[in-house]
Amino acid sequence: MKTLVCIKQVPGTTEVKVDDNGNLIRSGIDAKMNPYDLYAIETALKIRETQGGEISVMTMGPPQAKEVIREAYMMGLDNGFLLTDRRFAGADVLATSYTLAQGAYKAGEFDLIICGKQTTDGDTAQVGPEMAEYLNIPHVANVKKIVACKEKSIVLELEMPTTIQTVEVTYPCLITVEKGIFQPRLPSYRLKKKTKYQEITEFTLDDFKDKNEKRYGLSGSPTQVEQIFPPEQNTTSERWDGQHLGERLYNELVELKFIYKNK
Repeated sequence: MKTLVCIKQVPGTTEVKVDDNGNLIRSGIDAKMNPYDLYAIETALKIRETQGGEISVMTMGPPQAKEVIREAYMMGLDNGFLLTDRRFAGADVLATSYTLAQGAYKAGEFDLIICGKQTTDGDTAQVGPEMAEYLNIPHVANVKKIVACKEKSIVLELEMPTTIQTVEVTYPCLITVEKGIFQPRLPSYRLKKKTKYQEITEFTLDDFKDKNEKRYGLSGSPTQVEQIFPPEQNTTSERWDGQHLGERLYNELVELKFIYKNK
């Protein structure tokens, strides 16, 4: 089985700046792998343990995004693809999904594509399903359990708002996995040494079949961020002792307008 895992490098801090277009300025800040993608990687590794095959990893970003591909190598993945081009910058979910789909076409044919449920810097949970639509393959989101891997299909358990559903989907397909589907393993120091110089294949827009610049980056993004800012931090605290604490708490919540006072 050939599996592709899509991952992303996200800011490792809330102390980030934005440019005039509302895009995060990623250079010069601490970065890490998107936490949800660790579960996607572990899912691919668990499937390989029973089905065999090869796992590739792909990300879109500036050259520094190679770091998360190196981390994926340290967890046991086989091949890495970096989609990097200044013309990809400023992409919304639609342009990002299209770029990843073009990258997947260029990287080869895959039986299964796995994405994390969402990213911590966007939280849209839309990129995986949109990517599948561009690839014209079936997809299942919110997967919480791999029930069975068959020769031509995979059986999945997915978490809906009020129910748990079991579905069977044929290959090739794309799934997005929930946090906690498996416990992600730690990167291996042995694999770090072994894969230190392992090749990472880079693709730019010129490598894609569709070279229309209006489909990528800021030009291909129909939505624009109106405002973005780091969350305000409130570290003030009080310690209350004595009697009638329940009444005092109630009055405090009313004053802060978290609740309304009974008439």
